[in-house]
Amino acid sequence: MDLRAILMGLAFAFMWSSAFTSARMIVADAPPLYALSLRFLISGLIGIAIARALGQSWSLTPGQWRATIIFGLSQNALYLGMNFVAMQTVEASLAAIIASTMPLLVALFGWLILREKLRPLAVSGLVAGFAGVALIMGARLTGGVDLFGLALCVLGVISLTVATLSVRVASGAGGNLLMIVGLQMLVGSALLIGPAILLEVPEVNWTWQLAGAFSYTVLVPGLAATWVWFLLVGRIGAVKAATFHFLNPFFGVAVAAILLGEALGLFDVIGVLVIMAGILAVQRSRMA
Repeated sequence: MDLRAILMGLAFAFMWSSAFTSARMIVADAPPLYALSLRFLISGLIGIAIARALGQSWSLTPGQWRATIIFGLSQNALYLGMNFVAMQTVEASLAAIIASTMPLLVALFGWLILREKLRPLAVSGLVAGFAGVALIMGARLTGGVDLFGLALCVLGVISLTVATLSVRVASGAGGNLLMIVGLQMLVGSALLIGPAILLEVPEVNWTWQLAGAFSYTVLVPGLAATWVWFLLVGRIGAVKAATFHFLNPFFGVAVAAILLGEALGLFDVIGVLVIMAGILAVQRSRMA
């Protein structure tokens, strides 16, 4: 792995992790489902426009359409929708920690449901990762975390895990990756606007913080992180690229602490380090 790939991996992990802090800022001043639906609409249109400018086609294979719909529903509508609603009452650092367990859940579900074999290193990583999660959850529960918001975060990451297991093969063969990403976002926007109309009052507190956080979420985690991810996968492969997910817990809590002033206890720090070690062990096992 060369220096450029390392820098790209670090950039992706930081951008992905920072999305939780910007989301927490957005839901403080705007209804979460309306905001997320609008974000996907704007990001999707921009992504499709760039894809067309690059010569990418509207014509997708059946497998690509299946991936587009599955991820539009599971990742954009369910996973991010639940997280946006949850972060009205749950801290961004906790939401980031829960979401970062996705590689652990993929390995666990693959073992339990698909009967995939796990190397001893992966088993050790799973034990360590979930032990770290239990350590953090124990400390947060005694501190009075909102259980409904916590449940939404858990259901969201499970939804993303199921989608990941459902579409294992890269679905962008033929150069249509950015087109697929844009269409996924439009699917998410369409699925979210109905619940937003039914459940939310479209009242917005217009502030500079809201404008900055929303613009950042659209351009950086929404488009730039996706673009960097695909470049990274093309450079070193999906398995090696996924190794950088072990940094997500660290970046998630660090950004939330710096920008939102969220407090970190000793158990949080120890738990994050243990989770990082567990994710790294699982991903290194897959590389082997």
